Amino acid sequence: MSERGKYRSIFSPTSPEEMEKNFESYWEYTQEHTGGLLEEEKDLVKKKERLQYFKDHPVRAKNPIDKEAFYRNYMEFKDDPSKVDRKTLWLTNVYKFARHEWAGISAAWDAEPVMADSKKLTQKISRLHMAEEFCHARLFYEMLQVFNLDKAEWALFSPLTQKTYYYFVHLPGLIKDIPAFNMELMGLTFYKHLDVLIDDVFADEPEAAQRLRELLYEITIDELAHLGQRRNFLSPMQVKIAKATTPAWYRYFFRSCVPEGKYLFNVDKMIQDGLDFDYSLMDDKLIDQSWVPTYCQA
Repeated sequence: MSERGKYRSIFSPTSPEEMEKNFESYWEYTQEHTGGLLEEEKDLVKKKERLQYFKDHPVRAKNPIDKEAFYRNYMEFKDDPSKVDRKTLWLTNVYKFARHEWAGISAAWDAEPVMADSKKLTQKISRLHMAEEFCHARLFYEMLQVFNLDKAEWALFSPLTQKTYYYFVHLPGLIKDIPAFNMELMGLTFYKHLDVLIDDVFADEPEAAQRLRELLYEITIDELAHLGQRRNFLSPMQVKIAKATTPAWYRYFFRSCVPEGKYLFNVDKMIQDGLDFDYSLMDDKLIDQSWVPTYCQA
């Protein structure tokens, strides 16, 4: 939790002029933060260097988890979630959320113009944003490596689900900007709730817990900025619709995509955190490395 005082709600009103200034501010921030786009690799200069640091300084759990239970359940739960240990639940929740992120961003990457053909500032911002999401998939995978889960892969979903992602990314912005914002909001609160559980779930693995948190924070810093950036696409009416539909998006995702999440998280509390979100929910050390829209600052 931030100790610096209050921020304004992520649903705070703004003006078109302030939104334009915030797009320019975000663009300056993200260029410095990422170090530049490696488009052929779907990567970013500084993010690639940071991932290499983690690979060069590996941390591995001393107490192995039940790998068979993880591999049996990580794509679709086969066991009774109420009887599965919390480490496995935590890791399967991470994998499932990351897999959906990977599927969505893979569809979006092919639907958007490459950087050389991006004429609008918002298109350039989106290209870097998408590359950052691919970097997150690599960081999520590194979390699994802490427990030597090297057989996990970002497998394709069913043809119907793949088509859903394909058609979604081709929708006009007026329609897709609201769920895109809601997904960013849900992701950020999901990461916050993951963080809260780390010390308890991995109490017998302090070094592994620390590495999981380091990797999670790398992602969270980016997502703090992504949330403000996605908010900056919304008109006043879209903001109202986004807030009204926030609970439905959370409940749909955890019911259909990660149904075992309710055995690990208080989903109702996560929804309320989303509705009440302002940046004071997050630690100052994360905010200092991220970006906050001016209309969300106190």
